[in-house]
Amino acid sequence: MTEADNGLKGGGPAAPGPPPAVCTRLLSKRFGAVSACDAVDLELHRGEIHGILGENGAGKSTLMKMLIGLVMPDSGSILVNGASVRITDPVVAASFGIGMVHQHFSLVEALSVWENVALGDTGRLSQTGVRNAVGELSERYGLRIDSDARVADLPVGLRQRVEILKCLRREPEILIFDEPTSVLTPEESEDLFRSLRGVVEQEGRSVALVSHKLTEMLEVTDRVTIMRNGLVVDRYVTADADAGMLARAMVGRDVRLRSAGEPGPTSDLSVLGDEAGRRGHTPVLEFRKVEVREPGGSMELDDLTFSLQAGEILGLAGVEGNGQRVIADLLSGLRRQSSGEILVDGVLVDVGQLGSALRAGVAVIPEDRHDSSVVLEMTVAENLMLSDQSGMSTRGIIDGAALTKASSDLIDRFAIMCTGPDAPMWSLSGGNQQRVVLARELTADPTVLVAAQPTRGLDVGAIEYMTDQLRQAAESGVGILLISSELDEILELADRIVVIFRGQVTGEMARSEATREKIGLLMGGDLL
Repeated sequence: MTEADNGLKGGGPAAPGPPPAVCTRLLSKRFGAVSACDAVDLELHRGEIHGILGENGAGKSTLMKMLIGLVMPDSGSILVNGASVRITDPVVAASFGIGMVHQHFSLVEALSVWENVALGDTGRLSQTGVRNAVGELSERYGLRIDSDARVADLPVGLRQRVEILKCLRREPEILIFDEPTSVLTPEESEDLFRSLRGVVEQEGRSVALVSHKLTEMLEVTDRVTIMRNGLVVDRYVTADADAGMLARAMVGRDVRLRSAGEPGPTSDLSVLGDEAGRRGHTPVLEFRKVEVREPGGSMELDDLTFSLQAGEILGLAGVEGNGQRVIADLLSGLRRQSSGEILVDGVLVDVGQLGSALRAGVAVIPEDRHDSSVVLEMTVAENLMLSDQSGMSTRGIIDGAALTKASSDLIDRFAIMCTGPDAPMWSLSGGNQQRVVLARELTADPTVLVAAQPTRGLDVGAIEYMTDQLRQAAESGVGILLISSELDEILELADRIVVIFRGQVTGEMARSEATREKIGLLMGGDLL
């Protein structure tokens, strides 16, 4: 129903409907010279899933943080069920029935799953009661997890489940999800949204879904509000929208969209000849029967063997938690294999020796930039030069002028949106933080670039930029190991695909031979 429909009916005025569960009126917030939200009007109605779509840095998360009390607005008002309220912190927000699942985790890693879920409880704590609640919610929402597992031992996808369960346990009437599926598998995402749709329709709750995924918006939401540069630029009834419309409103221009199963341009491997010819060349990266065991003895990588050629993009596919992070950690120098060999450009490398892989020519874009790739409290310039200060220091003292010049050049070259080299890293959007990581790793002139979940949490414009940069790097002769849980990303970018399950290779194929069905079976452990 449009606003025009909500007028006269049957010769008299229509009965007024209930007020929105939450609405904002002219809500604004500035951070210095940056207007994060500029006079934003938003209405969240009961029984609906409302999408908030926009590029990284568009103001989506700031708007949601004002609703949850983590950020105080400079002006404007918030109404809950038609009454003006002042939300000063998340406890006050919870008293109004508002709960939020945050994009970046707020978990205590040393505690178990059930202990994290119980954080914030008042009164006497019942371990049995909390554990039972976790089990019931896990089944209800398709987010199964061991309530006694220690969070520090969980892969990123399972940690996201804990964040979601923390919120759902308090049964909020208004649920805010900030990029909830960025680290969930497609099946987990479908289960979550199927359950949420049931709750919204049967119990009349309201859901705000912040996302950059166009497909998710079109499949899940009832309405979509699009933000750009802190402003609301468009609103759609989802049924009337398509991906192209949403992308244009979101970015302000036409965007090349990723099409599932439709490959992009292949890296130029003509100098290597056909597949048989390629095998005659020395791989730039080779794993030979590599095994990695956990301290408890269980196998994380099991006789893992694969190779990567110069100028090739090799897609490593698998359900998250099947050894992908271990591979990236090995090549980052954070782990050492139990047995087997790792070679770079034909030379055996002791990856357990700190810095040896980097010196051999391996650059890594980690899957979690906040965890192991950037230091948020440092400046953009300092983050750009974290791995290499050559030419900018004398006897361990950094030359400030040289640092500023080198970092300014990279900021311009990679179009990093920030106030300058001295901007704190935390002030950048997720997409621009990822550009900093990409700039730092590519300027090291690597032989091998490991790109682990390189577009996770990025909007369509940032994804387009990142994929173009990876293709250009491959065309220049860099071997790209693309580790991704996004099948569409692998099908679009990879020249060849290796699928792993529980640390073992279950299949290998050229992109021309790949289908979603074939890869899906291999990801589940079936062998071809």
